[in-house]
Amino acid sequence: MSNRIVITGTGIVCPLGHDVETVWQAILAGTSGIAKTTIFDASTFPSTFSAEVKDYDVSKYTNRLDLHKHCNRGSGFAVGAAAQACRQAGVDVETDEPADGIDRERLGIYLGAGEGSVDNDVFFNAVVKGWDRDSGEMSWRHWAAVAFGQMDAMRELEQEPNMPAAHIAMLTGARGPTRSCLTACAASTQAVGEAAEMLRRGDADVMIAGGAHSMIHPLGVTGFNRLTALSTRNDSPETASRPFSASRDGFIIGEGAAIVILESLDSAKSRGVEILAEVIGYGSTSDAFRVTDMHEQGRGAIAAINAALADAGISYKDIDYISTHGTATVENDSIETKAIKAVFKEEAKNTPASSVKSVLGHLIGAAGAAELITCVLAIRDNIVPPTMNLNDPDPELDLDYVPNKPRKMPVNIAVNESFGFGGQNNVVIIKRYQD
Repeated sequence: MSNRIVITGTGIVCPLGHDVETVWQAILAGTSGIAKTTIFDASTFPSTFSAEVKDYDVSKYTNRLDLHKHCNRGSGFAVGAAAQACRQAGVDVETDEPADGIDRERLGIYLGAGEGSVDNDVFFNAVVKGWDRDSGEMSWRHWAAVAFGQMDAMRELEQEPNMPAAHIAMLTGARGPTRSCLTACAASTQAVGEAAEMLRRGDADVMIAGGAHSMIHPLGVTGFNRLTALSTRNDSPETASRPFSASRDGFIIGEGAAIVILESLDSAKSRGVEILAEVIGYGSTSDAFRVTDMHEQGRGAIAAINAALADAGISYKDIDYISTHGTATVENDSIETKAIKAVFKEEAKNTPASSVKSVLGHLIGAAGAAELITCVLAIRDNIVPPTMNLNDPDPELDLDYVPNKPRKMPVNIAVNESFGFGGQNNVVIIKRYQD
């Protein structure tokens, strides 16, 4: 018989704040974390706004800044989110003699983490200085001299996607199984699901799982603009993210980190820590279709939701709330709605399904775990977060998207859906813990 898996800690650093309660209250109030981009000069880009993490200082979360001073943005966010989650779960950090009852060789990490931020200042400064305006040609020798003269070897290393996990390992002393995945927008949901599977098998007692990512840089924004995936509603950044709306025109690129502490029920009970929710189902599939498009009928999404339901041993009729992927792209919202209708049948229109990306923006690799935390809070508080900016419903999309206001209602079981570029589909189901 496999282990029951529970959530005992949560932590988040995102555009709405640097702790879970601040972020949750902002989501319920409909506060937007989206504004003009300041990390770089985006004034000439089709999208001049984003969902940035503001005023973040990693030193507030660590006494060993020497170990984290070279962090890229994503790794720095991961340290803060992990420190919060560990504190709530009673996991000791930055000590050689932890007294939390956890064997460090049985404490693992599974992160959905993206590539680190490109060193834009060095790269573009080198391009500018290497360009010969008189000849109209690039002097690559000059470019290389400038770039190598300014490039920091540690910052180069920090671009690797495994580095957020490495920083969390240094923070916590975790020496158990450590994994990183980069399955686009579904990465951190996959990380949580796979971490739960490892715990079920008995490969670890406690897993630190979630995601961290920052793509708010010229190359990241250029790529998504070229894909026509980003909103270009530059005149109104705060209302630009419009999931399931007729006027939706793309997602808003964001950044951040979200971490949950997962552990076996036996471990949680033996340590005497509060149990926030139980992980009961996980499904993972691929569309096997196109690298940028979901299958028109949502076959991968449907299969992932059904797999998670089967894993949980429950019916679609048992679900109280769906946390949608809800990106506000024309394609995603339409196909995700089709998938929900296919799985939930007669209950599709009766099951609330909202998108917090309407205020959070799209945290890419960190999105799924951030949204899973909102599911934990929805269960705790018996309240469903709203889909903001839904003022002109798309007549083709006719589910209950909880428009513009949170809804008080019983929430005992919630589904968290994440569907990434490349056809990666990951779904996690959690429920209110009962002994």
